[in-house]
Amino acid sequence: MKITEIRIHLMGEERLKAFASVTFDDSFVVRNMKIVEGTKGTFLCMPSRKLPDGTHKDMVHPINQEFRTYLEDNIMKSYHEELERNPDGVTIAKTEDKPDLQ
Repeated sequence: MKITEIRIHLMGEERLKAFASVTFDDSFVVRNMKIVEGTKGTFLCMPSRKLPDGTHKDMVHPINQEFRTYLEDNIMKSYHEELERNPDGVTIAKTEDKPDLQ
């Protein structure tokens, strides 16, 4: 499985740095991965949902360490590239990115 597109949406918040959407094989997309600043540095969180008991459960996640490393390395590379383009830490939506509401 190959990553064919990564989109980073910078948030500019203290802990939540960005959201990532990743497309695999031009066929399957995973949205709402979070890039978070922790006490030991920036890390990637998988999309999750809150359970009735207050805990969170990942909706998707890598099965093995090799794929986790591949995913994290590519997303973090894209995140740092986006930060270079937007040093203020906030992604500015382009007009062509907005849906046509007609």
